Amino acid sequence: MTEDMLAAKIAHGFDHLDADGDGRLSEQDHVALGRRAAAELGHAPGSAEESWIVSAYMDIWNGLHRPHLPEGTDAIDKATFVASTRTLAGDPAAADATVGQLARTFHAVADTDASGEISRDEFKRFSRSHFPGLGEEDIATAFKHLDIDGDGTLTEEEFVSAVVEYWSSTDPDAPGNWWMGEPVYDR
Repeated sequence: MTEDMLAAKIAHGFDHLDADGDGRLSEQDHVALGRRAAAELGHAPGSAEESWIVSAYMDIWNGLHRPHLPEGTDAIDKATFVASTRTLAGDPAAADATVGQLARTFHAVADTDASGEISRDEFKRFSRSHFPGLGEEDIATAFKHLDIDGDGTLTEEEFVSAVVEYWSSTDPDAPGNWWMGEPVYDR
């Protein structure tokens, strides 16, 4: 069951990252995600802030996804994405080095007031930009489960832990399973 749970989470995440809905994760999806995130976070098109966010998303593409593309391809399909991401469950160091680093970048993007913590509103705006299909209820539910200390903010540690758990944990009780609201395998 736990391996099925992990595959379901990864596949659900892929569906939200595939910005153009073509069944493949590509450089253009990352550009679109970056632009969408910048707009949702209140940055004007062509602004330095938008450029920084798009660049952060491109760093994720170039550092995390592009190196794993089969030769001669420019995108990763869902089955390959799920299979390769599942390997992180058995390698916590690799999970931290890949999706953990990705989460640190996302934390910096979402922390629009540079306080070092993500408020409910910042989390809501980031989630809407990153996962546009998520409803208000899922975003609120996610925040409630990820705010481990209950202080109304997500520290970098809480944020990173949630992302790493979402993409790599087979523990059915891991708070990160709620990264995108009610876990897909419970729906």
